[in-house]
Amino acid sequence: MAAAAYAMSMEVHLTDDQRAFIRDALESGRIGREEDAIREAMLLWEERERRRMQILAAVDSAEASLARGEGRTITNRKELTQLARDVKQRSSAKSSLPQDSR
Repeated sequence: MAAAAYAMSMEVHLTDDQRAFIRDALESGRIGREEDAIREAMLLWEERERRRMQILAAVDSAEASLARGEGRTITNRKELTQLARDVKQRSSAKSSLPQDSR
């Protein structure tokens, strides 16, 4: 059986505010069923955790780079400004790549 096809049943206790939030979403048509709200919440949590793991991996990589002496010494505002430009440029280039290339 494929992992995606497996569904687990569990009881979830929500606060009154959370129940009202879901009820409003149902009444407005933003979601079709209560289960959809929980599923969406889980998807958002999973994405946040994936991003968190990517950030932690990037920090580990940066720390290892610094430990190898590959750091960059910034001694003045001009160098800091240039570093900021370089980071923005790399980020722009990376965000324009197809998802599979990242």
